[in-house]
Amino acid sequence: MTRGERYRMRDVQRMLGVSRTVISRLIAGGFVQPERGRGREHLFSFRDVVMLRTAHSLRKAGIPPRKIVRALENLRSTWSPDRDLTSIRISAMGADVAVHDSAGRWAADFGQLLIDFEPVPACVNVARIARLEATPVSNTALDDFHEAAELESDGRLDAAETAYWRAIYADRSFVDAYLNLGCLLCDRGRYDDAVSLYGDAVLAVPGGALLHFNLGVALEDAERLADALDAYRRCIDLQPDFADAHFNSARIHEELGETQHAIRHFNRYRTLNKDP
Repeated sequence: MTRGERYRMRDVQRMLGVSRTVISRLIAGGFVQPERGRGREHLFSFRDVVMLRTAHSLRKAGIPPRKIVRALENLRSTWSPDRDLTSIRISAMGADVAVHDSAGRWAADFGQLLIDFEPVPACVNVARIARLEATPVSNTALDDFHEAAELESDGRLDAAETAYWRAIYADRSFVDAYLNLGCLLCDRGRYDDAVSLYGDAVLAVPGGALLHFNLGVALEDAERLADALDAYRRCIDLQPDFADAHFNSARIHEELGETQHAIRHFNRYRTLNKDP
């Protein structure tokens, strides 16, 4: 994609699964500003796609379209006009829309500071997606892991963290324990700790593409964009069809003004998300 290249409405809907209703409301609100092509067809830029993908992630999290638009309207009305909305992180926190920037975490609807919410792009937490790595682990590690996941679901986060550490100490190759613990640390705002954990994990399990992806997310949260790109690059080396790693890479390159790199990764993301 070049600065002049644009994507049609149906291309965006196919790539992201965003409804025409949400897109139309975001256009009406001025959050995305597509050009008009032949026949007055909307043509979207890369930055438009980033905003639309954010809206889609909120919709998937159960936020109603009207609330998404209202939250973004409030965000834009209180945001400095020279600040790019694509440079912040927007995601769902329960039934609310949360924002993460250098000033902290706060609710887009009413500006109240928040404590915890899912970062965007979200790290992959195994307990939340009910998946375990195929690599066998010891019974002790597995017992500790299940205990930790249950404690986390009950909101007993300190105890959950301890149990995840026990699982890792029992089996240093236990990928899923690293994934869950790293996400827990990120959720609690301990990004440097998560980076350190994932750094140990990729040394213990060098072929784990998902670990490199989560390392990239943690590095982004720690505002280490160049290092995050390196982690996403390693993830892609291990798993070339890891679509979200391409999208995150494209977004960072765009933020850094590295257009050609953003083009390459975004086009790859688009190819991977085409209908079969």
